[in-house]
Amino acid sequence: MPLDRTIVLILSTDPAFGRELAARWPAGADRPEFTVLEQGLFRGLSANDYDLAIGDASSSETPASLRNALAAAGKPAILIQTTLVQTTDSAHGCAIPFSRTEGNILELCRDGSQGKTPSEPQSWAEIAGLVGHEILRRMLAEARQKAAESQCARANAEAMLGRYMVEMRHNVNNALTSILGNAELLTSEPGLPANVLGQADTIRNMALRLHEVFQRFSSIEKELSVAARELGKPQARACAARAN
Repeated sequence: MPLDRTIVLILSTDPAFGRELAARWPAGADRPEFTVLEQGLFRGLSANDYDLAIGDASSSETPASLRNALAAAGKPAILIQTTLVQTTDSAHGCAIPFSRTEGNILELCRDGSQGKTPSEPQSWAEIAGLVGHEILRRMLAEARQKAAESQCARANAEAMLGRYMVEMRHNVNNALTSILGNAELLTSEPGLPANVLGQADTIRNMALRLHEVFQRFSSIEKELSVAARELGKPQARACAARAN
């Protein structure tokens, strides 16, 4: 699921169905974009085109085919039925207009809110909006968690490589010292051709550059250690204050 504005796909032949859903959807900055699709086109559903689908089974001539298409797409879906057997919430003693959750599809009774009671103030559209909003919120949270985990894995891999390079800097510095010494001996050797002297000087210069790079690694390691200690001081002071 992309970390941008989400898309709710509404499948209904009744224009009022989509208008009521959009009107009753919870307000907020995370309000999704609504796309209405004629039910005759639901067989071509693509999971890449939406984040949540809401189907109007009460206006569909083939509700079973609509359910199968939503299940095949694999994305979360809410299917609005005309009537369903309602269950009861024992904690609140009120009827719940949900029948069942099958795979990725949650079924909701469109007529379940007729004859409202004080314990059931919401219409079917309000309930569908609240449920859909929660589904999208959780999907976005999961997507952000996966992105953070992927970023953390990359950071850990880079940190491991950095630690290895820091640990190996002494061996590299020893090798560079040998290269530098031999290159300087060559440049001071009398009678060598100019091209050989030029190559020896190039080797010496490249070895010096590599030495500077690894010296920078050591400097970065010290800077990170100091930064870690500075970050730990406020936490230590807070712990000491709580202990007192």
